[in-house]
Amino acid sequence: MSNGTNGPGASGGGGIDGILNGLNTLFSRLSELAEKGEQLQREGAFDQGGKEARFHYGVSIRTAADGRDVKVEPFGNVVRRGGTAGPGEKVVEAAVTEVREPMTDVMEEEDHVLVVAEMPGIAAEDVTVEIDGDVLVLEAAAADKRYRKELVLPRPLDAASPAIVANNGVVEIRLED
Repeated sequence: MSNGTNGPGASGGGGIDGILNGLNTLFSRLSELAEKGEQLQREGAFDQGGKEARFHYGVSIRTAADGRDVKVEPFGNVVRRGGTAGPGEKVVEAAVTEVREPMTDVMEEEDHVLVVAEMPGIAAEDVTVEIDGDVLVLEAAAADKRYRKELVLPRPLDAASPAIVANNGVVEIRLED
């Protein structure tokens, strides 16, 4: 696993540009990480409108056993927004949100689908799950921790009451057929 904290540019001086430069560094290493099946993450702080904004962003890269299917999954609390400044000009903005996107994994088993999410500070009773066909919306909130993620399931499910277990920051959601 590669892990790092942005240097001086992450606190105050770099601002949004510092985050975007950090994201460029993250994405430049994707091909290297895809071969190893690792994750890369950055965290730090900067001034956002007179208030310190803490950010955490990363990507998890997994490769199937046959080496053909590479899955890149972002996580964290940095969102990228695009827009236009004028004809032919694109603007990319980054913002830090209070809601984190947890790192997740979806495993299709013989008689159920198992969703595993990393959500430190969350108990099973803090988790809500909504399923609409093959889309699962996972939300959790406790104290100052808030998480949200939309996942595409391997097949449509009608799981009325999923079994949810939380232990040491890992939440497991078992969806029966």
